Amino acid sequence: MDGLVDTPPRVPAPACIGLTGGIGSGKSTAAAALVALGAHLVDTDAIARALTAPGGAAMPALARAFGSDALTADGALDRERMRRIVFADTGAKARLEALLHPLIGAEAQRQAAAAGARPVVFDVPLLTESSHWRSRVERVLVIDCDEATQVTRVAQRPGWTVEAARRVIAQQAPRAVRRAIADAVIHNEALSIEQLHAELRDLWALWWPGIAVTA
Repeated sequence: MDGLVDTPPRVPAPACIGLTGGIGSGKSTAAAALVALGAHLVDTDAIARALTAPGGAAMPALARAFGSDALTADGALDRERMRRIVFADTGAKARLEALLHPLIGAEAQRQAAAAGARPVVFDVPLLTESSHWRSRVERVLVIDCDEATQVTRVAQRPGWTVEAARRVIAQQAPRAVRRAIADAVIHNEALSIEQLHAELRDLWALWWPGIAVTA
């Protein structure tokens, strides 16, 4: 059944939460909705893309670690090639994470400091797999849907296939593991955008009752 499953709200209200979900779950849509309600978003995947863009702060170290074959013609990280490399080589994945994660963490902290009185939402795709991120956030919101829905949604994206979607899903934490660390789960199988916004508005009222929504 679609909708929100939540534990009773704790006191005090959380200053920051972690938002996560499997690929194709609708996590990015939920993040945008929370921003519309008044949250301050720190998108760790966007930070990673900036760090690995042409001239990005991580590129010199990545070029040294993985060679020019891991770069695009304009000097960015070739994300598709790197995805294939780390799927095939756990050692490569560990080296990539060792280079990127400290830089991502530092930039995320810098962005979070600009939140003022707004709740901070850390959008972390791999939050379930990271004890570091779980220790940094006060509560965890998981956007969840079944694997068939994930595959269908991802395969509709430009450049993706059903097989590629399934490979990525297989590399991510199982749904049950994500739900096990959650303080709240939104089951996003067939929710409309309006219904998803309503679920998030209800959650806001539980977690931040003293902060008015802005939309």
